[in-house]
Amino acid sequence: MPCIHFDLNMVRAGVETHPSKWPFGGYNEIQEPRRKKILINYVRLRQLLGFNIYNNVKDSHKHWVESCLQAGMNISDDKWTRSVAVGSRSFIEKVKSLMGITAIDRKRIETGESYQLREPQIPYGDHLGAEKSHIGLENTYLWN
Repeated sequence: MPCIHFDLNMVRAGVETHPSKWPFGGYNEIQEPRRKKILINYVRLRQLLGFNIYNNVKDSHKHWVESCLQAGMNISDDKWTRSVAVGSRSFIEKVKSLMGITAIDRKRIETGESYQLREPQIPYGDHLGAEKSHIGLENTYLWN
């Protein structure tokens, strides 16, 4: 089953019970392709999924989403929630390259059949040090 995790984000968050109810997601656009202001390359999506006609994409996509919902797969998955990018090694390298200097500390992680680009995990508060000290009277200004 192809990845349809992006369609389940608002269901995972508890905002909606079904991706079709979230007007800003990809579910409705895949099911009812737009004619104007198109965000999805429908021909390329069909090709990537290996279908001859787009109606097969719609039917399969709907089936995949329903299967995930019924199987309880609408829970959060670190692969999607903590990664900057997920995909093939070449895709991750391309994303990292395009990010330039902002990707210096980000690490490529191999996870089975795919790769992730992740930010380093820094414990909250370790870098604050003296900033947590008492402010005292030095922060007091008297008005005339």
